[in-house]
Amino acid sequence: MSSFYEQESGEDKFIARPTEAAFCLDERRRAALARVDSAKFSWFHAKVCCAAGVGFFTDAYDLFAINIASTMLGYVYGSEQKLNKNQDLCVKVAGPVGSLFGQLLFGWLADTLGRKRMYGLELSMMIVATFAQAVSGSSVAISIIATLTMWRFIMGVAIGGDYPLSAIITSEFAPAKIRGRMMTVVFAAQGWGNFVAALTGFIITAAFKTTILREPAMTNLESIDSMWRILIGLGCVPGVIALYFRLTIPETPRFTMDIERNINQASADIENMLDVNNNPPQEQDIIRIETPRGTWSDFRSHFSQHSNFQVLFGAAYSWFALDIAFYGLGLNSGIILQAIGFGTPVTDGVPGVYENLKNICVGNLILSVAGLIPGYWASFLFIDKWGRKPIQLLGFIMLTTIFTIMGFCYEYLTATTSATKVFVVLYCLANFFQNFGPNTTTFIIPGELFPTRYRSTAHGISAACGKLGAIIAQVGFAQLKDIGGPNSFVKHILKIFAFFMLTGILSTLILPETKGRTLEDLSNEKQEGFVKEHFTAWNCQFTREIRNHDFTR
Repeated sequence: MSSFYEQESGEDKFIARPTEAAFCLDERRRAALARVDSAKFSWFHAKVCCAAGVGFFTDAYDLFAINIASTMLGYVYGSEQKLNKNQDLCVKVAGPVGSLFGQLLFGWLADTLGRKRMYGLELSMMIVATFAQAVSGSSVAISIIATLTMWRFIMGVAIGGDYPLSAIITSEFAPAKIRGRMMTVVFAAQGWGNFVAALTGFIITAAFKTTILREPAMTNLESIDSMWRILIGLGCVPGVIALYFRLTIPETPRFTMDIERNINQASADIENMLDVNNNPPQEQDIIRIETPRGTWSDFRSHFSQHSNFQVLFGAAYSWFALDIAFYGLGLNSGIILQAIGFGTPVTDGVPGVYENLKNICVGNLILSVAGLIPGYWASFLFIDKWGRKPIQLLGFIMLTTIFTIMGFCYEYLTATTSATKVFVVLYCLANFFQNFGPNTTTFIIPGELFPTRYRSTAHGISAACGKLGAIIAQVGFAQLKDIGGPNSFVKHILKIFAFFMLTGILSTLILPETKGRTLEDLSNEKQEGFVKEHFTAWNCQFTREIRNHDFTR
């Protein structure tokens, strides 16, 4: 191969030879990405985890606070102090339905317009929609339940966008050896959001206790109208805190390099990311490279290959199966708690209103502390040691077993106070193995498996399949639970959950292990020669410093 540079008046001048240009830039791309993959954990990585994690905390708070808020809404706006089946379903399912659309939409937009551009937009939408719920009212033309349903749908669209964006931004910045732990930290914020929603509900209930007990009759519970508004409205606070960090986080170098095809800027961004001196970033001369483009025909060509379609199907179906149970239980924990006697019936009068709300909040706190949060952090400890696939398999196997026991022994486990304690233990174990299992890994795996140009889109497809499972579970739970009497069909719903956990075992088996592998290796595309020979920047000047730079350091 002839020389790539020639000497002219003491300067290095670029010679326009396509094969040599592509070869040089191809090596430069791989060397730059290798620096990201081999980097040590730094303050920048911590900032990424915080920016993404606070958003996920907000997502979980906003989604799961409705468990408690729906009971409060029933006392104020429901017939006989509770929402009817359709009203309860609307306020609970609107968020997951919106999330399904948001995951598909923002997943595609992030691959088209950029991760950074979408990151602040979806969080801003979430803040506005959450605040709007807290100040919603009713009129002759529209009921407050309809208004809340609309705003919760919009909030769900924004929350849906957070799934692919947070996963992809974290994975594309993370070093290969700790990528699983970084993504788990982000996703684990969901458990804390769930916990804080229950804790906030408990504090609000305790604060309004005197007001509630002072009400003369069940028909006069206006103070509870303030309680649910405060509970929902406080979900704006962490979102506002996170907004600044999301607006200032840089674009991922993988997007800049492989989709914007600006290798100079991507290389400079990597240097700034790893710069311990925090030197201000500078604009770079644009050097375009020719890489595969994310077109519809290329998308079909890529995923029509059996190996690529298999991993997309495996990731999507595993998430679908998991969310059947995760949201079926998560959005109905109040119903489950009351079904096993952990709530006070509304017929006990006004004091029963306070006791019922308090018990639901305490029950959700117990479920979070005993199952949800420990499960996330068990995943954190083992995700980069055991790998994603063993943890997902373990989770699905344990969940199949637990739901089978809970379903077939339901009547025995809810017959006495001592037996109910066993039921609660099993319920907490189910929460634990959802999170030390497929609830965490179904978020991580789709953020690793696909090429950069489709990574967010494919993650959005996988997440949307999960939300489809959540919607089916929520609608099915609402329509089936009272067959044969109040909450009489719950035992059969638990058996259905067991069946879907069994199918999740099968879908996990077709997935590859992603532990410790680079994103480019996992993309199932040949990286050597990824930059094509077609090269348009013929007049770019390469300095001697660039020529002699060691890109592997």
